[in-house]
Amino acid sequence: MIKWFAAILGGIFFKVPGAILGFILGSLLDGRTSKSAGSFTNVFTQDKQVSPGDFELNLLSLSSIVIKADGRINQTELDYVRQYFVSAYGKERANATFRTFNEIIKNREISAQRICMFLTQRTRYAARLQILHFLFGIANADGNVSEAEAREIQKMAGFMRINFSDFESIKAMFFKTGNHAYKILEIDKNATDAEVKKAYRTMVKKYHPDKVQHMDPVHIKGAEEKFKEVQKAYEQIQKERGLT
Repeated sequence: MIKWFAAILGGIFFKVPGAILGFILGSLLDGRTSKSAGSFTNVFTQDKQVSPGDFELNLLSLSSIVIKADGRINQTELDYVRQYFVSAYGKERANATFRTFNEIIKNREISAQRICMFLTQRTRYAARLQILHFLFGIANADGNVSEAEAREIQKMAGFMRINFSDFESIKAMFFKTGNHAYKILEIDKNATDAEVKKAYRTMVKKYHPDKVQHMDPVHIKGAEEKFKEVQKAYEQIQKERGLT
């Protein structure tokens, strides 16, 4: 877009040579702009986009809400978030995000609803599932997801328009109950063997890491973790029922 604008301006002031020079310079600027957009560009939908910096700040804001949900600041959860951001964006970029958050956002009231609606309009469903998994990972960093943290994350899931069954599936990956394997596959414990197999195939498609290959390596790793949980859940049910 910049190249055409520069070409028009060059043509107005310097005629044909100016238009050519403007097009070349504009092309270089376009290339630099595209490069600076970062690896998150493809996460967003085509009609509305959000800069990678805004995405990171919004993700960090949601993280802070989860960390504060149970009324205390847990160092293990803080470390989990920092390590996640460093792994995803590199130490320098992560530190810049944390500085911006501390200087601009930390002392303001953060609206989970506003942030989630903002992300919902600009991200694919598979990416929002990964955000949900990340938020549960924060809550579970100290070895236990509290009810307060789970309620806060559930509200965020609703704001991000994540299906309740998908929310329960990801939650079950962190809450190990007697029927968590069935919840991960989004089926009832009374489901038939045929329904179990069908549910497994459906979940494999939904959580396959290929769906988030456009994201950073750390997010792909998170998708792989979800995929493994689906496989483990199915293997557990197979063992219980003697399925082959």
